[in-house]
Amino acid sequence: MNIIEKINKLKREKNAIILTHCYQNIEIDEVSDFVGDSLYLSREAAKTNADIIIFAGVYFMAQSAKLLSPEKKVLLPNMKSGCLMSDMIDVENLRKFKSQYPGIPVVCYINSTAEVKAESDICCTSSNAVSIVKSLNEQKVLFVPDTYLGKWVEKNLKNVEVITYNGYCPTHLKIRPEDINNARKKYPNALVLAHPECHVETAKLADFVGSTKEIMEYAKKSDSKTFLIATEKGVTDRLNRDSKNENWGKEFYGVNDNTICPNMKQNSLEDIYNVLLNEINEITISENIRNKAKECIDKMLLSGSKK
Repeated sequence: MNIIEKINKLKREKNAIILTHCYQNIEIDEVSDFVGDSLYLSREAAKTNADIIIFAGVYFMAQSAKLLSPEKKVLLPNMKSGCLMSDMIDVENLRKFKSQYPGIPVVCYINSTAEVKAESDICCTSSNAVSIVKSLNEQKVLFVPDTYLGKWVEKNLKNVEVITYNGYCPTHLKIRPEDINNARKKYPNALVLAHPECHVETAKLADFVGSTKEIMEYAKKSDSKTFLIATEKGVTDRLNRDSKNENWGKEFYGVNDNTICPNMKQNSLEDIYNVLLNEINEITISENIRNKAKECIDKMLLSGSKK
């Protein structure tokens, strides 16, 4: 019995599901029940009757799953799999940031810990950040932790000042404007699809800017045949696989060879088997933090339901 068969057998025996973020190593998809963006995965898991959730992602994502499924046991395959962006802010630094701008609401990117969410007013994702900030009807908002997503929101709203915390995604910042220009010389007919966590000057050069899910949907629906993908390598890998398997006749290229998130690649099939077998690396959140952080997410979901 190979590792995939062993995992699937344990899943059945323990009534477990596996959630996989699309920046993960692509072979993990073979044992996954859901693959996609972090909030989508947590919401889908909450709809199931699973007893155990294995989240192949990073720490804050597993926390989000626990926030939405408190009755389920949530396990992270590798506890070293953190997020460098979310690590750039903690509760103490958020409180200091808020104290500099009293009375201004805090919009918190989903890429943050439960503790930071609990100190924020409303959550957002990369796909709904613009609509969430707009829904507040405020002239100024604080945005944590990603300065580049925050400035992308400001650019798209124009009449709202978005005061950003100085956090960022090191992986997306590896994509520079010269990478886009050089790749376009090699593939002159390609469309550039970029994530809003990229540097502002990089995003300006893209034909489309959107979340991971939006990039993948855009690529699938587009009439173009060649694409340059300005986000983590896992997206490029999955698009090429799907193009081949579903006969799209499309080709996808990363804009440079360094767009790999080392933390996202920490998880392996062996890690998944180990935590499922031994039920270790469980995510726990205090009830006080969980209630406040979930309220932050619920406000976002309620705002979305009104549109």
